[in-house]
Amino acid sequence: MSDKKNYSNPKYFTNRELSWIDFNDRVLEESRDKGNPLLERLKFLGITQSNLDEFFMVRVASLAKLAAVKYPQPDASGLTAEEQLRAVNVRAHEMLIKQYTTLNRSLIPAVQQIGVHVKRATNLTAEQFQFIKSYFHDELYPVLTPMADDSSRPFPFIANDALNLAIQLTPSDGGDRLYATLQIPDVFPRVVRLPGEENAFILIEEIIKTFVGQLFVNYNVKESVVFRVIRDMDLDVAEEDTSDLLKEVQQQLKLREHGKVIRLEVENTISKKLLKRLNKELGTPDFAVYETSGPVDLTFLGKLTSQIINHDDLKYSKFTAYQPKELDSNHDIFAAIRSHDWLMQHPYNKFDSVVEFIRQAANDPDTLAIKMTLYRVSGDSPIIRYLGRAAQNGKQVTVLVEVKARFDEQNNVHWAKQLEKMGCHVIYGLIGLKTHCKLSLVVRREQGGIRRYMHMGTGNYNDVTAHFYTDMGLFTVNNDMGIDATNIFNMLSGYSKPPYFHLLHISPDGIRDFISDKLAQAGDEAKKGTPVTVRMKMNSLSDQKMIEALYKASHCGVHIHLIVRGICCLKTGIPDVSDNITVHSIVGRFLEHSRIYSFDIDGQKSVYLSSADLMTRNLNRRVELLFPILQPDLAARVLQIYDTMWQDNVKTRVLQADGSYKHIDRRGLVPLASQTAFVEDATQRVQRAQADAKPTAPTEFQPMLSPENQPNPLNYDDGSESD
Repeated sequence: MSDKKNYSNPKYFTNRELSWIDFNDRVLEESRDKGNPLLERLKFLGITQSNLDEFFMVRVASLAKLAAVKYPQPDASGLTAEEQLRAVNVRAHEMLIKQYTTLNRSLIPAVQQIGVHVKRATNLTAEQFQFIKSYFHDELYPVLTPMADDSSRPFPFIANDALNLAIQLTPSDGGDRLYATLQIPDVFPRVVRLPGEENAFILIEEIIKTFVGQLFVNYNVKESVVFRVIRDMDLDVAEEDTSDLLKEVQQQLKLREHGKVIRLEVENTISKKLLKRLNKELGTPDFAVYETSGPVDLTFLGKLTSQIINHDDLKYSKFTAYQPKELDSNHDIFAAIRSHDWLMQHPYNKFDSVVEFIRQAANDPDTLAIKMTLYRVSGDSPIIRYLGRAAQNGKQVTVLVEVKARFDEQNNVHWAKQLEKMGCHVIYGLIGLKTHCKLSLVVRREQGGIRRYMHMGTGNYNDVTAHFYTDMGLFTVNNDMGIDATNIFNMLSGYSKPPYFHLLHISPDGIRDFISDKLAQAGDEAKKGTPVTVRMKMNSLSDQKMIEALYKASHCGVHIHLIVRGICCLKTGIPDVSDNITVHSIVGRFLEHSRIYSFDIDGQKSVYLSSADLMTRNLNRRVELLFPILQPDLAARVLQIYDTMWQDNVKTRVLQADGSYKHIDRRGLVPLASQTAFVEDATQRVQRAQADAKPTAPTEFQPMLSPENQPNPLNYDDGSESD
């Protein structure tokens, strides 16, 4: 008998954008959680701001464009673009209140208790006031450029994400009110350390506001308030119409800076008259105006924490990630991979092993070719250097650099040009698709013939973010996977269309079909009474068809465990639809970024890792990779990692039937924070390795990696908007 249920009922879906705001609210909870170190709570609050900024630049900007043309098609939850735009702004205003309540009532009093002060000009000591006066005249004054706003000098262009002053003034000899703007230059640090106290600071805009009258000789400043705008920063590349993708991306980067204003933030001390004028000049609807009860743009909190001295005890304690000695620079990494597959779990395993893989290949006389996909790399990537060295050493080096990686376009264009200069063959992505898979292939000539060595991962080849994104990777010489990898690169660089893949699954289409088939098989087995459990972990779950497939499997009796960090458009607790589905979300010290897909049918377990979330863009419009973990001990290790995360009762929130997320009731339970457990396990492994180690001569070269535990708040939400 066929299943006649309507799984596409809008009541069964949560709106994507509102679900994202729920995620950012969970990040905000971390800033309010007194169980977190105090200075880390400041960082979390700053992260909520950078997350919102990117969300508005891309997602809300898209809604605004659809609403402007009255796009009629509703989303899966039944909301039109206009309805979504309004609802998102309502929720974002609620979040603004929570952000500044957290800052003013909780965090500022707490840091003041430990002697950290962000001062206003009115409560400086005489020494400190003299300092900011000198700083203004000697450093700031020569750079500042006031912009009049009158009939002969129109309202100036306001750059995205730049701090500005809106100023109202009158002539000293009387006359009508006049208006001006002043951009606060970003060439100076926003957080300025004050003399006379160990941890006393002032914001640069406070200094400028104090002395801004000196920029307007013979005028009286009546009002000056800080504001900033967030613009539409989505990159719109008409790929079908361009023969040179690189030039088109570069051109769009210039045009993007002038996108429509999507959000206006301004200090709540602004007068109604000045606010009305700003609204008119910027074309901002009332619902997109956000009045702050504190400093505009809370991302400064991350910079503040980095300058606070003698309080490392109020930050996360540092730890040393574990690296198997067989994969370090003192050993032959290819021999290690030939012996068996290796599973990497970052940041608990060092990313050095991945860098070492490329370094040794670059210098290895038996290496013939290196092929690699790069989606996001760091600003000073050692991998880029070694790829260049490999080309200079006569290896055939092919690198796909995705120049359309959102907000990394400029960095990736730069590296693409550098790689070409160093002799690498560079592919600039594919028309109509983003290449998001994480794949590297080293081809060696060995005694038995040609052998392919591979690394596949769930996260970017970025040595900086690898310190605070949780990701997984696999080293293998599996021949069938190697053939598949070769076919993937031929597909990316040429016109090859392989009829099938042996073990790897590729999007577009392939990953969707594979997971849909596995879920259908699971459902069929569950209907026979076979015990079936599906475990999945991803950043976001928003694809309507995949959610419907999960609903069908649940209806058939499949037990489904989902760990979804961010967006989740699936609803739990719907009778006879999703009552077999449980959703957890983990938000903590590290950004959960790994993707795991596991199917357990009557004890027969298959385990896969992937670069793809179950989002429409990942499944339809990106080149993504899903790969199996075939070595039994490694498959068991992945499931052990998953189970540890599933049992987390400290940083886990559980999705409720009403759409809210609630912490697990820990009464009677031993506290378990999975990320802390993994850190402790890595620490113990390092200690055992050090105890067993014998002194060895230092090697000629040590990979240069960025310091650990230096999170970049702007990338905390990588999986949702930027990824």
